[in-house]
Amino acid sequence: MKNKLHQTLPLMAIFSLFFLWALAHNLNPILIPHLKNACSLNDMQSALVDSSFYLAYFFMALPAGFIIKKYGYQNTIVFGLLLFSLGAFVFYPAATLVSYPLFLLGLFIIATGITFLETAANPYVSILGAPETASQRLNFAQAFNGLGATLAALFGSKFILSDSSGDALGVRIPYLIIGIIVLIVMIIFIKIQLPKAKQEKETQAFSLKRLLGYPQLRSALIAQFFYVGAQVGIGSFFIRFCVSQTQMSNEKAALYLSAALLLFMVGRFLGAALLKVMQTKTLLFLYSMLNILLLTGVVFGKDFWAIYALMGTEFFMSIMFPSIFAAGIKGLGTDTRFGSPLIIMTIVGGAILPVIMGAISDVATINFAFTVPMFCFAIIAWFAWKLPKEN
Repeated sequence: MKNKLHQTLPLMAIFSLFFLWALAHNLNPILIPHLKNACSLNDMQSALVDSSFYLAYFFMALPAGFIIKKYGYQNTIVFGLLLFSLGAFVFYPAATLVSYPLFLLGLFIIATGITFLETAANPYVSILGAPETASQRLNFAQAFNGLGATLAALFGSKFILSDSSGDALGVRIPYLIIGIIVLIVMIIFIKIQLPKAKQEKETQAFSLKRLLGYPQLRSALIAQFFYVGAQVGIGSFFIRFCVSQTQMSNEKAALYLSAALLLFMVGRFLGAALLKVMQTKTLLFLYSMLNILLLTGVVFGKDFWAIYALMGTEFFMSIMFPSIFAAGIKGLGTDTRFGSPLIIMTIVGGAILPVIMGAISDVATINFAFTVPMFCFAIIAWFAWKLPKEN
């Protein structure tokens, strides 16, 4: 019993990381309309919230891989949590000074910390058990990501968008609380001992040429770039889309976002179950095509029917990130340490594609901006189609 508890508590701590970084990720769609009003921004300028956040993945993922190689998964996680909390604390002076650049700096620091967490936790969960069940295991862990996403929208609508003053001060206390919680989790990770992954002590020199020689990794890099761009773009424009279609308040629109992210969480748990009886490539292809269909309804629809279609895309996105990630690092062996950071770097898609959506929205309509994620899901469908059949 004692040995079982010794194994269970560290894994629960790892799962908490998926919850925490989802909380940070999914507060961005709440921050965007709030800062748009508080700092008088247009759609393209407000999309810089995503850019400052997701650029950190591009610049910091490989350094995270080197730190994992030298100091191990646990120390990398502790360092990531420290940066995460520091970035959250930056929001207090940023809100007090109403400084948009300082907000962007805080987001970059938060995202840097999360980059270290994701670069460590995703492959750690993948290689902690049998390779053939890595996708199922990672989808289960990512289900806690869905829970964090759902609660982020509720938390943000209650404590940020409900601020009737419309100024930047409403973000101080929520991010102060987040910073304190993350510090507590960091202390827990300092105290516990994580189980050793099978490949943790194996090392190999970094070689980009060798890594790009893996066809599954090359394809995953492309697919993950477009997936994250689609996910971030849909989330970031969700509240503004709801308001544009029905003239509802930002606070009410955030509740619809929370419901959509609840579908995302349910999709993660259901996806983990479906992957036990279906091949990853089949489910990923099917979900990609269904999202293209739903986004057609968003582009050409109106009122609540278009909103419901947009909500549906969250459900079908649920399995995509972990499935692409697991397929990309499958068979890498000791190269997983650096294959994982390369995939994490492609999260920079979340910095680029939402800005394109913002530019389209400014010159055309917000509905037409959703042609960008439609294109992204076509790329993911291609990736799924090309995946080899599983044994």
